[in-house]
Amino acid sequence: MMDHREKLSGIFLPVTTPFNEDMSIDLGALQSNMRFYAQTGIKGFLALGSNGENRCLRESEKLTVLQTILETKRPDQIVMTGCIYDSTPLTVEFMRTAQHLGSDYATLLTPSYFRKQMTPPVLVDYFTECAESAGIPVLLYNAPGFTGVTLTRETVSILARHPNIVGIKDSAPTGIEQFIPLDNAGFCVMAGSAAFIYPTMRLGLRGGIASLGNAFPDALLQLWNYGRQGPDGEGQAFHERITEANRRVSGTYGVPGVKCAMDLAGLAGGYPRKPLRRLEGADREAVRQALVETGLLS
Repeated sequence: MMDHREKLSGIFLPVTTPFNEDMSIDLGALQSNMRFYAQTGIKGFLALGSNGENRCLRESEKLTVLQTILETKRPDQIVMTGCIYDSTPLTVEFMRTAQHLGSDYATLLTPSYFRKQMTPPVLVDYFTECAESAGIPVLLYNAPGFTGVTLTRETVSILARHPNIVGIKDSAPTGIEQFIPLDNAGFCVMAGSAAFIYPTMRLGLRGGIASLGNAFPDALLQLWNYGRQGPDGEGQAFHERITEANRRVSGTYGVPGVKCAMDLAGLAGGYPRKPLRRLEGADREAVRQALVETGLLS
């Protein structure tokens, strides 16, 4: 059995999709960002996730973004691809496309449009059928803040036994501790926020996916190194600074905040796609001040 914990150990970036002011994709900016990330110790990427504005992309644009990420990453870097739809056939279709293009994993968010019908048995059936209909390994994605649908420990416990369901990204602000006992060689539990990568590593996890890393990959790698070293005062203090920056940037402003932080850090954040608004004026200054006060910008 492949040890997915080993393969998924490290820091992963949920890659953003930079847009021009006219709302077209800025492929040159995406390529530039990816070339920069390829020179870092970042383990890999989540393509077409929430930070990639998956739900705002046309199908043809999703393919273009994914192909660009796959073509410009470092050869050893891993790509998880968001296959995010509200129906099983569409999810399976895109999973097969992602596999064909060279993705390592398919990341599946809970369907949410008919959220009242997304009971545990329905979710078990959905993820199981998807996992059995495509050859690419599946990662569950628990993000109730986006979907209003929560994956429970009982549901995940059932799904974790499936040989092609090999992990979960948990972005819920509380509750990841319930999944930690499920972490093993065949099922990897990944923190979905910079705010809880360090404390969960102290409990045995091996890394996670952090939007703040899009702007400051080296800082997230430092946080990961502190987590590997075990608990100490310096690591705890650094974790608290990263958590505060994350709260004031991504937590407050979402994708526009992450893109603003990227611009301020010298990367290409670009515009978010409307109806999201680019941060300007006082909001942009608030992000800059947060980054200065937490030591990420001078």
